[in-house]
Formats: sequence, C-alpha cells, structure tokens
Amino acid sequence: MSVKFSRRRRAAIAGISLLAFALAACSGGSSNDSSSKPLPTITGNPAVTLNVFAPQSADTNLATNDFTKLIQQKFNITIKWQTTTYDGGPAKEKRQISLASGDYPDLYLLIPWVDQFTQTDLLKLSNQGVVVPLNQLIDQYAPNIKKALDSTPEWKSMATAPDGKIYGLPQWVDCFHCSYQDKLWMNSAWLKKLGLQQPKTTEDMRKVLEAFKTQDPNGNGKADEIPLSADVRDFLIPYFMNAFIYDPQGSSGYNNSALVLNNGKVDIQANKDGWREGLKYLNSLYKEGLIDKGAFTQNGDALSQQGNHAGSVILGSATVLHPGIFVNTGSADGRDKQYDAVPPLTGPEGKNYTGYNFPSAPGATFVLTSKATPEKQIAAIKMLDYIFTDQGQINGQFGMKGKGWTDPGPGDVALDKSLKPIFKQIPQKPGTAPRNSGWGAMAQYNNTAHFRNSEAIGTDIYSQAGYERKLYEATKLYAGHEDKAQIYPFWKVWIDPAQANELATLQTNIDNYVQQNALQFVTGSKNIDTDWDAYVKGLDSLGLKRYLEIQQTAYDKVPK
Repeated sequence: MSVKFSRRRRAAIAGISLLAFALAACSGGSSNDSSSKPLPTITGNPAVTLNVFAPQSADTNLATNDFTKLIQQKFNITIKWQTTTYDGGPAKEKRQISLASGDYPDLYLLIPWVDQFTQTDLLKLSNQGVVVPLNQLIDQYAPNIKKALDSTPEWKSMATAPDGKIYGLPQWVDCFHCSYQDKLWMNSAWLKKLGLQQPKTTEDMRKVLEAFKTQDPNGNGKADEIPLSADVRDFLIPYFMNAFIYDPQGSSGYNNSALVLNNGKVDIQANKDGWREGLKYLNSLYKEGLIDKGAFTQNGDALSQQGNHAGSVILGSATVLHPGIFVNTGSADGRDKQYDAVPPLTGPEGKNYTGYNFPSAPGATFVLTSKATPEKQIAAIKMLDYIFTDQGQINGQFGMKGKGWTDPGPGDVALDKSLKPIFKQIPQKPGTAPRNSGWGAMAQYNNTAHFRNSEAIGTDIYSQAGYERKLYEATKLYAGHEDKAQIYPFWKVWIDPAQANELATLQTNIDNYVQQNALQFVTGSKNIDTDWDAYVKGLDSLGLKRYLEIQQTAYDKVPK
C-alpha cells in the first residue's frame, strides 16, 4: 500500500514540476537575463525586504528565531518567510506549486535531505529566466563564498553548470562518517561471552551469526536472539555485497544511483557474476534464519523496538549508518555501549570493498529568482557569505553563543585531535522548551572536514558526549576500502533537460526492478540458479542500454 502511495505522490509531484516549468516559460521570464547586466555598486546595507521560501521544523519559528534576528540586524534585511514542513514530499510539492503559480519568492533557502533544486531543474529554470546566475554576485560581494569554492574544486565543479554559470549553491557537508554508510554494528558483549572474535570474512560472519542464534548469548534461556537485522532505509545488502563486487549504493546517502565506471565506461553491477554470488550468499544466511525476516520491510521504529527491547538484549547486529538508529544512546542498562563497528568483510575471492557516498548533494539549496531586484540579490548573497564564515555557520546552525554553543575549555579536545577546538555545542536539557536559536541544517553550507573536525567532542566514545567521536573512529575502519576507479562522479554530471524525463523514467524502472529482484533472490521467492538469466533479460528489456547510453553521453562531457 505504501509503495503505491509513494508512486502516486511521485507522479503528482512530477506533474506539478512540468506545470511549473510550462507556466514559467509562458511568463516571459526568459528575456530577463540578469547575467548580462552589470550589478550596481552598493556600499553599506540599505534596507531591503526578502521574500524567502524555506522549510521550518516543528520546534522552530523562523520569524522569531535568534539567528533570523541577527541576520536582519546585521544586514538591514526584513525577511518575510513562506514556510513548508520537513516532510520531503509535501515540501517539494509546495515548492513546485509556488513556481507554477508564477508568484514565487525572491529566494529559496532549502535543506538537501528535505528538498532542493536538481541540476536539471536549474538548467530548465535558467533557460526560462526564473533563476538568477550567481557568478557576478559572488565575484563582487561574496569573498568568503568565492574563497570556499576556489579552495574546494569538487564543490565548485558540482555548483557550476556546463555553460560556466552558477545557478544556485549546493551545501557542502563533508561529514566523514556519513560518506561511508554501509557499516555493520555488532554486539561485542555477545562475542566476548561466546569466546568469539569479530568476523573478518563472509564465512566468519556466518559462524558468528549461527552462534548468536543458537548459543543464548543474552543468557536468558530463551531462543529470542535476532542475529542480524536492518530497516528499509538502512539497506542490508550493500555491506555484504561489497565482499563480492563493488557496490557503490549507500544505504541512505545522496548517491541514489547504482552506477559505476568499468574501465572508464558507465555501467551497473546488478547483472554481473559477483552480484549473483553476493545474492546467493545472502540467501544462504536467510535460509538458515540468520537474517531477521523483517530486515527488508520494517521501518526504523520497528528496528529500534528490537534494539531497545525491554528486558534482555535481543539484537546481535544491524547494518545501519550509526547505532543510535537502533538503540538509545545513554540507555539505563548500558546496552548502547555493547555495539562496535565491524570492518568490511573479505569475500571468497579476496574482495574487501565498502560503498562511498559523495559528501554533498548536487543541485542547489540557495536559489535566487528573477523576482529579486539587484538590491535584494546583493543583500541575499551577503547574508549567505556571512554563513560561509566559521562564526556565521556556528551561529547559524547552533544558535547564539551561550545558548547553543560556547568556547571550548582548557581540557576540551577536537574531534580530530591534531586540530585546535573552535567551538563546543551546549546539549539541550531534556524536558526544556525548544531554543529556537539557530537555523540548523539550513545554515550548513561551508561545512568542511576541517570545520567539522574542529568541534570539541568528548573523549569517551561510549558516552553520549563522545558519540560523534565513536562514529569518527569507527569510520576509519572503512575509509580506503572504496574502489576509487569505479566511483561514478554523479555530482559532476549534468543531464540535458531534453533527456531528463526519459532518464528519470528509465532510472526509476531499473532501480526498482533491481531492488525488487534482489529481495526476491535473497528471500528465496526466486531461485538464483534457475531465474538469473530471465532476470538479466528483464533488465535489458527495461531499456538498460539506452539508460547507460544517456549517462555515458553526459559523463563524456565532464572535464577530465
């Protein structure tokens, strides 16, 4: 039922998107090419009113927010907010409706994991004169943005369209632990009790999971242990598949494409022998009852109920980005301290990969429209330029000093111990009213590894204060196992808008087919030996050759 609903919503949003572009094209906006007009020279900060479309969380009021007040005072800006929720589907739909109406705002200020403009959106809307190129604005009024882009070539490449224009800015969030999403967290207390070591190979893993199932590691005399589980968002297959063939598709990151480069050619892995062997291995675990039957269908709440099961600990391991997804940090019985990351497994042919997710999403979260006068454009880019400073993004994300963050103390240690700590978050006390002090992820722009790793974090990785350090240290076990030669640089690839709809349909059909068949092979409703050839033919019949052809053409245009 939920699958059908999500498809209907995607179809509705796609229809609204096309309507938006059609109406925008009819509005005559294409004659408004501000990139060819010189910008006025403005000194100081003359008063302007900015109409801004943005997502607003349930515990934030952007109109009365501390950071909003700081921005308004600092740049003489009055912001009139048009808000949407953090629910991605409705948020995107509301943005598309605002475009379709023709009464769109001066500025869209978005959050990538809620909603943002795609690269194709930007190309279409730029052709229609709806969005404003930012190049001149950045050159004349945004030295911090210019410095950030020039010092991070991958970011600049992601932000720059094939014609050299920057039609909107994407966030740069260089989250180390987020870039390696296919982790497995295992109960080390169970291993110790059973006299076992962390598994290193796929066969080691089988033996450990068998022991978890049959040897009563929680000691309650019941066969209630769940050796391995997951949820539909934190997909189980990639962690194990990487012991057989490189699988780039992260569980929940921005890389929602399963494309790879095979000898420089765009390809997929899901019709290769290594993929088949990975599915065969997972099917063997499933048949032995070592994988929870709900692992492929349950949501995060259901997985959390397994991890936080009242009484005895029943969950042996889970493939999730971080253990807080399935077990409460700071649990009264300390069960959250039992789980440690297991490095990538080595398969029967010696393969030992892990998936890699590019740290940021291509597209744009900061988009100025043709409704904004030059004075408004300049005010908006100055505002963003401030957020690109360390002070700006600390205040923007966490709120005001003394409320959401403070200076590090003498004994505080940065996440990267080689760096000097520059700020320390002040935890929200349980039961207290929301602070409404910062913009949170909406101000997360120049979020470089250096900035993130300069935050003061507790040194005990099993404490709540040291949780980020636990993730940081665990990720070192995975970093370097990605196959750099096979990584498809989707963040650099701009698809021709004329082919965007065809490509989107092909990708949706192919991705759904691959995922559905993978689950059928793993759970045994299809036989990997007798049904594989028909599966491969079915993949071809969905237009795989055409899909790869479009992707290859776009990839070939990327500067090498």
